[in-house]
Amino acid sequence: MIEEIVQKQRAYYFEGHTRSLDARREVLRKLRKILLDMHQDIYDAFKLDYNKCEFDVISTEYSLVIQEIDFMLHHLKKFMKPRRVATSLVNIVSSGYIYKEPYGVTLVMSPWNYPLQLAMVPVVAALAAGNTVVLKPSKYAWNVSLVLQKIASNFDPRLFSVVVGGREENQALLNQKFDFIFFTGGDDVGRVVLEKASVHLTPVILELGGKSPCIVMEDADIDMAAKRITWGKYLNAGQTCVAPDHIYVHESVKDTFISRVIEYIQAFYYHDGNISEDFPSIINDKHIERLAGLIDKNKIVFGGHINKDKRLIEPTIMDNVTYDDAIMGEEIFGPIMPILTFAKVDNLLEIFKSQEKPLAFYLFIKNQKEARRIMDLVSYGGGCINDTIMHLTNDKLPFGGIGRSGMGSYHGQKSFEAFSHEKSVLKKQKMELQLKYPPYNEKKKSFIKWFFKLK
Repeated sequence: MIEEIVQKQRAYYFEGHTRSLDARREVLRKLRKILLDMHQDIYDAFKLDYNKCEFDVISTEYSLVIQEIDFMLHHLKKFMKPRRVATSLVNIVSSGYIYKEPYGVTLVMSPWNYPLQLAMVPVVAALAAGNTVVLKPSKYAWNVSLVLQKIASNFDPRLFSVVVGGREENQALLNQKFDFIFFTGGDDVGRVVLEKASVHLTPVILELGGKSPCIVMEDADIDMAAKRITWGKYLNAGQTCVAPDHIYVHESVKDTFISRVIEYIQAFYYHDGNISEDFPSIINDKHIERLAGLIDKNKIVFGGHINKDKRLIEPTIMDNVTYDDAIMGEEIFGPIMPILTFAKVDNLLEIFKSQEKPLAFYLFIKNQKEARRIMDLVSYGGGCINDTIMHLTNDKLPFGGIGRSGMGSYHGQKSFEAFSHEKSVLKKQKMELQLKYPPYNEKKKSFIKWFFKLK
C-alpha cells in the first residue's frame, strides 16, 4: 500500500498537477478552510491525547499553521518567480537566473509533542513549493494523528496522504525512494532516517533536539528571567524540543531566582493549592517512568509529585544539581527544572565546548556587550537574549539545529526554500569571448593569466 501511494504520487507530480501558482494557491486555501472547519475535532483530539487545553492548542499549534498558510499565500507568487542574478565578465553578454523547482515526492515525519504544528507547517511548505507529500505522524499522539488523516482525506491522495502507525510503517516508508525527507524527532531515529536516505542520496532536513541550556547572569532582571523561564520550561509540561532544559544561575542570585520561579509556578499552574486542570499530562506511561527515574527526591525544592493514573507530573525544581545527576544525562522533555550554579561564565563556555551543540540557547543579561560575546562564542541552533522559545514565532528567523541537534532549517520563506531545489540557468546571447576556443597560444595564455590575476 505504501509503495503504491509513493508511485501514484510520483506519477501525479510528473503529470504537472502541482506546478502552477493557481494550483498551489487552491490547495493552500482549501487546507486553510478544512483546518478552520475542523477546529473542534482538533481541540478534542488534543484533550484526549494529553489534556492540552484549547488556549494552548491555539497559541502553540493551530495559529502557527494558519499563519504559515497565510504567509505562503501572500508571498507565493514572489517566491516562485525566477530570480535574476548578475553575470560575470567571462559570460558577456548573458543573463543568470535561479529557478525554484519542487523536489517532487516528499516525506514528512512528525513527532508527538506538537503533533499538529510540527506536522502541518512542513506539509504547508511542501505543498506551497509544488511537491506532493506523504505525512507520517507519531503514533503516540494517536487521536491527533487520526484527525490529520481525516484532514488529508479531503485531498487527492496522489497529492497529500497521511500514513498512521508505528515502527512497521516507518520502516516501510523509509524503504521507499523519496525526493526529499523532512524529519522531526529524536536523534536515534534521525540517524536511521539519514542512513535510509543515503541509499538513494535523498536530501534531508533533520529537526532533532538536545539539552538546551539557559544562563542567568548576576546582572539579569531576576523577576523577568524567572517569569519567562518558568513559562518556557513548563509549556506543554516541558515536552518542547526548545524548552530550557537546565538552568545555570550565577551563585549570587540563585536563591532569589528560585524563590521567584516558585512564585510564578504557583501563579501560573495552581489554583487554591491544587494544580490547574489545564496543565498537560505526559504523553504516555513509558515517559512517566523515564521522568520519574530522573528525579532525585533529595534535591527537590518544589513539586515532585507524580500521579501515574493521570500521567501527571507537577512542575518540579531540583537544586544543587551536578553533571553526575541522572537528569543531566539526557534531554529531560518534561516539567523538571534542574538548577546549577556558576561563579564565572567563561568556565561555562569552556564546558560547552565539550558538549553536543544544542537546538536552543538562552541568556538572561543586561550587559549587551557581554551578551554579544557569549552568544557569539556558543554554538547552537537558535536562541534568545532575555527570553525563551519566542524566537520560533518570528517567521523571519529560520529554525533548525546544528550538529547532533539537527541539520537544515525552516519557517517562513526558509520553509519554501527548504522544499525547493535552486536550479541555475545561464541565458547566453550570440556575442561572446572567443578566447575559450582552441587552438591555444602564448598570447591567449598570457591574457588569461593577466585576467585571473595569476601574474
